Amino acid sequence: MANKPSIPKGTRDFSPGEIQKREYIFDTVRKVFKLYGYQPIETPAMENLSTLLGKYGEEGDKLIFRILNSGDFLSGVEEADLKTRDNVRLSSRICEKGLRYDLTVPFARYVVQHRDEIVFPFRRYQIQPVWRADRPQKGRYREFFQCDVDVIGSDSLLNEYELVRIIDDVFARLNIAVVVKINNRKVLAGIAGYIGESSRMTDITVAIDKLDKIGIDTVNEELKEKGVSREAIKKLQPVLELKGSTTSKLQRLEELLSGSETGMKGISELKALFSYISREKMVCTTELDLTLARGLNYYTGAIIEVKAADVAIGSVCGGGRYDDLTGIFGLEGISGVGVSFGADRIYDVMEQLELFGKISASTTDILVLNFGDAEIQYAQEIVDLLRKNDVRAELFPDQVKLKKQMSYADARKIPYIIIAGEEEIKSREVIVKIMSTGEQKRMKINELISFFSSRIKS
Repeated sequence: MANKPSIPKGTRDFSPGEIQKREYIFDTVRKVFKLYGYQPIETPAMENLSTLLGKYGEEGDKLIFRILNSGDFLSGVEEADLKTRDNVRLSSRICEKGLRYDLTVPFARYVVQHRDEIVFPFRRYQIQPVWRADRPQKGRYREFFQCDVDVIGSDSLLNEYELVRIIDDVFARLNIAVVVKINNRKVLAGIAGYIGESSRMTDITVAIDKLDKIGIDTVNEELKEKGVSREAIKKLQPVLELKGSTTSKLQRLEELLSGSETGMKGISELKALFSYISREKMVCTTELDLTLARGLNYYTGAIIEVKAADVAIGSVCGGGRYDDLTGIFGLEGISGVGVSFGADRIYDVMEQLELFGKISASTTDILVLNFGDAEIQYAQEIVDLLRKNDVRAELFPDQVKLKKQMSYADARKIPYIIIAGEEEIKSREVIVKIMSTGEQKRMKINELISFFSSRIKS
């Protein structure tokens, strides 16, 4: 017996019922994005490696799926290169492209490439899959969808505030309670200077970013391995353990970072952002989290991460300010800010909280039964009428026993059945069966649309 085919680890098939639920998430997110005036774009699944590499830090670069060059990809490789087994060097010779790691760097490339067509500030949203060669685990996949929303070409902190409002709006509509954690990379730079390790800013932020996952002791050990001094690590602890309200944390930070121009600028930005947030009542909870670092190298200002309040899973949304991401592609001085919603984790949260209950399990509203050749023309007329009026209908294609057709409707969770046999054809009528109750209603064919208009949502 042949083995069953399989798919790569960290990827998934989605069946019709799952697609319905995912589309509900995408439609909800897309509706909010449009409500705030953002425009859609799409970029290719693969980018040149020169576009991707160096934007996500050393660890991020390792997670990029590389694509072998077409044809004889070893043609330009020397035998000596193969023997050295230098994977990094070899990869650069045989791979020129890679699957996109996120949507932000391709967006920056898009902005530079299409700068003459864009009106700044440019507000865009993008809903597409991305790929990461990560170790698959609960809530972490190798192929997953991101729903990104960014505004580029504006320095205003009102953009950060608006993104928090978008986050609040999306999760309120999805009925998910969330905590929005906010920090600022300038503050982290100030902290690195405060403990005397400014040159190790990247090492410190990468380690701190794992605090929730691996705990403070492991983070400290990693910092030690990276060469951060014991004195600096000791000095860092009270900063990471700051408690109290956002206001009290910021006051304490001002005392600690008074000698850092960059750190004080970050504190000023945080004060302004939380001032905007405090003016409007939101459904979500917002808080200053000084352990939030977001390890991506391109963030320069505010950073945001969203956690589900009622489910133990990684972040369901995150992002931040990037002051010069387009500069690496030749367009200097264009600042942007954005957040990315992780559709797959949002799906997992909604499944666990049973929030999909009211979503239709069927893509068909009405099944017209097939009585045979003599009745098929009338049945097709009914189906055509329904479809012309945006009612989702199908005609059972095979002339089989009615019991089998009814079982098909039941298995597909189709809510209505139309029966049109010889007697109904003579009187230009139909019988509508409501599957949930078993009730049957006889009516004229021209009454069908008015009957279903109040019962079925398009």
